[in-house]
Amino acid sequence: MAVQLANLKNGTAFQIVVMIKQAEVRVAKNGKRFISLVFQDRTGEITGMYWDAKDDDIQHFASGALVHLEGQRDLYNGQPQVKITKLFLVDPNEGFQASQFVVQAPMSAAEMQDEIQKAIFDIQNAKWNRIVRFLLQKYQKEFYEHPAAKSNHHDFTGGLAFHTLSMMRLAKSISQQYDQINYSLLLSGTILHDLGKTIELSGSIGTEYTVPGNLIGHIVLIDEQIVLACQALKLSENDEDILLLRHMVLSHHGLLEYGSPERPKLLEAEVLHYIDELDASINMISKAMVKTEPGTFSERIFGLDNRQFYHPQA
Repeated sequence: MAVQLANLKNGTAFQIVVMIKQAEVRVAKNGKRFISLVFQDRTGEITGMYWDAKDDDIQHFASGALVHLEGQRDLYNGQPQVKITKLFLVDPNEGFQASQFVVQAPMSAAEMQDEIQKAIFDIQNAKWNRIVRFLLQKYQKEFYEHPAAKSNHHDFTGGLAFHTLSMMRLAKSISQQYDQINYSLLLSGTILHDLGKTIELSGSIGTEYTVPGNLIGHIVLIDEQIVLACQALKLSENDEDILLLRHMVLSHHGLLEYGSPERPKLLEAEVLHYIDELDASINMISKAMVKTEPGTFSERIFGLDNRQFYHPQA
């Protein structure tokens, strides 16, 4: 069996070709720089520290770089980490491609696009329908390629569209249970809620926050895009229907401290917040369970208050 990150055991020395998913330059207590790295292949991730980093190291070992990694898998504060013994760039002539090391969504872009396009016919409000179609067409390429996050949940190629589609299925099921929900509004808000991440994040390989992503964030970015869509479509951004749609995306993080300019003040906005939390949580826990032996607890999950989850033996 080829060496892969997912099947490494503690204390095991290994040599493997991986991609650098994240690289952050930091300063140690002794004043010397080091690089905090996250390595990935299609089976998983592992962190590692490259100590005493020189200028060339910082330039070479950046997000998206393919490298030969030699080291030993250990645990640090309950988290898997590699003690790096050797790290050097892959030679382009070796034939490796970045796409070989990137986790893909469980559905193809074409499959996701087909299901989402069919669902848009359920948006009965003409204004919401036009805006959703306009913005999905504007950001079509990025929407079906980008991850939903730099790390944590749905952080893989196509993750943004897959997360959105998963939430759309939840939204439909919940709306069938509760007749009082305006399904057209909930569906429109679900499709648009994270679309700003096509601007906030750089892409699926070597994902980083863009300057607009860092300074403004995806929530405000998509609200701005809705306003611009209204201008292009000759709709008033102050029309009540438009204000309802804007509120859906502006409040979907639920709490001000989590980045929402407003807390949910519509039934549909409250539902959107909770299906977003539910889908993200299921993805994070499921990802952790893949790496957890039955009868043991997972590593701590940062996006879930650093809690550990138990993998039942049954």
